[in-house]
Amino acid sequence: MNDLTIYLDNNATTQPLAEVTEAVHCAMNTFWGNPSSIHRIGQEARQQVDLAREEIAKLVGAKPASILFTSGGTEAANLAIQSACSVRSDRKCLVTSQIEHAAVGELMDRLQEDGMEVIRIRNDRDGVFCMDHLKEILESRAAEIAVVSLMWCNNETGVIEPIEKASELCLKHDVLLHSDGTQWVAKMPVDVGAVPVDLLSFAGHKFHGPKGVGALYVRPGLSITPLVTGGPQERGRRGGTENVPSILGFGVAARKSSLWLNAENISKMESLRDEFETKIISEFPKVHINSSGAKRAWTTSSISFPGVKGELLLLMLSERGICASSGSACSSGAFKNSKVLEAIGMPDDGLWGAIRFSIARTTTASELDKTIDVLLDIFETIKLLESSSVASS
Repeated sequence: MNDLTIYLDNNATTQPLAEVTEAVHCAMNTFWGNPSSIHRIGQEARQQVDLAREEIAKLVGAKPASILFTSGGTEAANLAIQSACSVRSDRKCLVTSQIEHAAVGELMDRLQEDGMEVIRIRNDRDGVFCMDHLKEILESRAAEIAVVSLMWCNNETGVIEPIEKASELCLKHDVLLHSDGTQWVAKMPVDVGAVPVDLLSFAGHKFHGPKGVGALYVRPGLSITPLVTGGPQERGRRGGTENVPSILGFGVAARKSSLWLNAENISKMESLRDEFETKIISEFPKVHINSSGAKRAWTTSSISFPGVKGELLLLMLSERGICASSGSACSSGAFKNSKVLEAIGMPDDGLWGAIRFSIARTTTASELDKTIDVLLDIFETIKLLESSSVASS
């Protein structure tokens, strides 16, 4: 990444830390053995994988045996939901929300096509789940529900969802709860002992680790039905030789995140995000900060600009060295309408162009100030083009 580029798409992925890259290289050169082999080289790799698992477990307040490695957050979410369906095979109802990531939302659609009933709970205009609706569903249908799957933090708006309350309700009604923690883990403190979710999925590349590796926290005593079969790895819960280089990088990213996670650092990032939004509103009084009425993670500013298509604004930002997105990285390349924004009543239809600026703990105030300068230049250019078009007609 050159010095002229400002990267504000950290909800899509983050730049690996130098220590992470070093750990991956070290694994390729030194710990290249198969962790399932009983000889010394294999057991050296096994020891490193175990150490990484310990670091990742500490990050979420779990025991190492409860951490299962996957190829990423999507596989982890799929594994969680489909395992829950197997564990509670007599239950044919699933509960989720209207604003889930595709890793959950599209799987729910497929399971519905296969005969499962899917209930999507309501949300308010900021995108916060309606706990009264969930309570109503659980009180009337608990014996039929295989799993409730609700994200902890929204990937497009940064809204923090009431997972603590959801976990209390699910525990009370003996219903399994999976949470997609991909945008929450390592950004904010997590303790699965204090918030007793049954299953928690997350991915290393969202907090400066490598791509191609994720994890699923599994509550002790809960069975997992493998999606990948063909070996005894991961305590029989996922077959296949472990991705040692990525796992070791994942472990380093987890350790560095644990060291960073404290109230002071989080407060600094919240202030950085708030100052950015205040300056945006000052320069562009007609903008709309999506979900501004809800409690949001410091990572995300979803901003709708009047009178311009989001895809045009993204392209113009990119041409000027600013990397942002319109929403989920899994769909932003196709410029599809955002289901999340539709669910909160904020379309991206030419009257409003929505841009997601997502920051990391490495983002600086000067980068955000430069982004505002670029936006001012872009809208001045658009104004000139519109004036020229009117004059020529």
